[in-house]
Amino acid sequence: MDAAVQEAIDYLAVRRLQDAYADVVNRRAWAELDELFVADAVVRVDKRDGGALDLNGPAALGAFIGGAIDQYDFFEFVILNSRVFLDPDGDANRATARVYMNELRHGRDSGRWSVAYGMYHDVYRRQDGRWKFARRDYQSLARTSPDFDVFPHPRIPF
Repeated sequence: MDAAVQEAIDYLAVRRLQDAYADVVNRRAWAELDELFVADAVVRVDKRDGGALDLNGPAALGAFIGGAIDQYDFFEFVILNSRVFLDPDGDANRATARVYMNELRHGRDSGRWSVAYGMYHDVYRRQDGRWKFARRDYQSLARTSPDFDVFPHPRIPF
C-alpha cells in the first residue's frame, strides 16, 4: 500500500478513536471503554486542584469519570482540536496526539452551568490491527467558577 494512503488510514483511525471516546463519555457507557484502551493503559488526571491521579485501565477510568460527572444532569465532552503525530519514533504501530477539549455541564442540584477546558497528551498503540489508547495525560487549562480559574499551559512532551 502507498505510504500516503496508509498514513491517511491511520490518521482517520486515530481520530475515530478520539471521537469514540467522546461518544462513550457523553453516553456514560463506561463498559465500552474496554474496546478503546489497551488493558494496561494509564490515564493521568491533573485537574490542578491537588495532586495528579493515576488511573490504571479502562474500568478505573470509567469509575472515576462516572463518579465525577454524576452531579450533572447535562454533560457533554467536546473535542475542540486534535493534532495527531503518526510514527513519532519510527514505530508504525505508535502514534501521539494533543487533544484540546471542553466539558459543558449543568449541575443537577445547583442549577448552574459550568465549562471546563483541558488538554490531553495521548499515546496510541496499534493492537491486533486497531488503534487504542495506551496512555492519556490530562491537564485542566481553565474552568468557570465564581472567579474563572485559568492555569499555566502544560508542558508539551511532543
